[in-house]
Amino acid sequence: MSSCSVIRSMRLVPFAVAIGLLGACVSAGGGKPSTRVDALYGQLDLASKGYETALQQSREGNQQASQLTLTQSLDRLKEASAHCGTTPGCDPQRFFSVFDRLLRLKDGDFDDGQNLGSDVDLSQAALAAGTTGAASLPQAQRSVTLLHGQKLSQLIAMNGPVKAALEMWLTQWRPQLMDAWVNYQYLRYQMWPQYEKADLPEALLFGIMAKESGGKVHAVSRSGASGPLQFMYATGMRFGLVSDNGFDLRFDPAASARANAEYINEQLRIFNNNLEITLGAYNGGEGRMRRTVGDDTSVSFYDPRIYNQLSQETRDYVPAVLAAAWLFQHPDSYNLRFPKIDGAPGTVTLKRPVSLSELTVCLGSAGGMRDGWFRTLRNLNPRLDPQVTQPAGAQLQLPKLLEQAYAARCVDGPWPILAADLHRAVVPVVQAPTVQAPAARGTSRYKVRRGDTLISIVRKLHCSSVQEVAEMNGLKHHHISIGQTLKLPVCR
Repeated sequence: MSSCSVIRSMRLVPFAVAIGLLGACVSAGGGKPSTRVDALYGQLDLASKGYETALQQSREGNQQASQLTLTQSLDRLKEASAHCGTTPGCDPQRFFSVFDRLLRLKDGDFDDGQNLGSDVDLSQAALAAGTTGAASLPQAQRSVTLLHGQKLSQLIAMNGPVKAALEMWLTQWRPQLMDAWVNYQYLRYQMWPQYEKADLPEALLFGIMAKESGGKVHAVSRSGASGPLQFMYATGMRFGLVSDNGFDLRFDPAASARANAEYINEQLRIFNNNLEITLGAYNGGEGRMRRTVGDDTSVSFYDPRIYNQLSQETRDYVPAVLAAAWLFQHPDSYNLRFPKIDGAPGTVTLKRPVSLSELTVCLGSAGGMRDGWFRTLRNLNPRLDPQVTQPAGAQLQLPKLLEQAYAARCVDGPWPILAADLHRAVVPVVQAPTVQAPAARGTSRYKVRRGDTLISIVRKLHCSSVQEVAEMNGLKHHHISIGQTLKLPVCR
């Protein structure tokens, strides 16, 4: 095994040794680096060592020193990587590899929201770590990053498919990623506890939901998969997502998250904690994945024996989920800023009859919600038809920050009147024009004379065809005889 192969398998060796082997890999066969390149690589090595020192200081409880060491190390790393692009002979891949390594070292080891990005918002980091607001749950930080005792980041291969998916989430899929984030923050208090109980990482839940539905509770695919985590009917039934008084529990966020956690854990047991294979089973079917993998549960999802047998949808799905989970953990490291969301749950008791649609009009952009509250209200009240008026005295779920807005805007005043007027509007129904069946066509009689042929007779009609007359009279080979009486269509 070459030293370049060894570095890919080593996860616990000292970081300085890993960097040395990595440097040998990328420079093999090349010329001797210049003095300027050597200096940049030296800065990279110092940044890596400083980062490890910051980790150790954090573990020892010296947070002030850890923060200072971390900031200095990251500044050194950023400065060196910025100069690498303009320095002949400098290998950018060396910096990318170190950056990836630092992200993997980071997970769960800084306790005060410290991050790779020096400009990261500490409240955002605390939210992701589950240490603020409604997200304050026991052992939340551990569960954010661990999967059955293993760091989630160590289970994600930062390979070509995952990197390509990262680019898609940061570009073409970015609107769905941001919508998923916002939707999830309001659903978090229902969904995350189900994952925490199952000892599964929150980032994985977000990754699956972002790819499956974007956080739309009532999403239904062309194949019939339904709910925020897109369960097929039979699979949902197997995990208790049945009909509850006519309501399909696949659309219930908490029940769906519980069933998803049970499914993921079931498949992790079957596939020996092989996360990528498990996600492939979730998308492509566990039966097919078992047949494909066989007894070798340690096989890589990207092994051609596995990868090449899967559908394109599954080949795209697995890295997309992992990339979304990775961004959930490391948004700042990819120049991504998720919006701050106060997802604390609340309720209101209706003071007057109203539908969810009317309530959306009343609330407007309260709380700075640019796109309005329709999606959130639907997500939090999945059993309700948004067009059906709910009676006074009924309780509705909504974000706590809207309780005061409801009292101020939706009980009295012009907004509920306007909302009700718009809701009662009737759109005229245009009846489709009735298509009258063509009237039965009349017939006439014609006696064949000497010199007539079927073609000459039809030409006299100017409105039929030889085939039509032949069929009306049962003629074979268009043969007619003198004195024969033919039925002919009446022209209109």
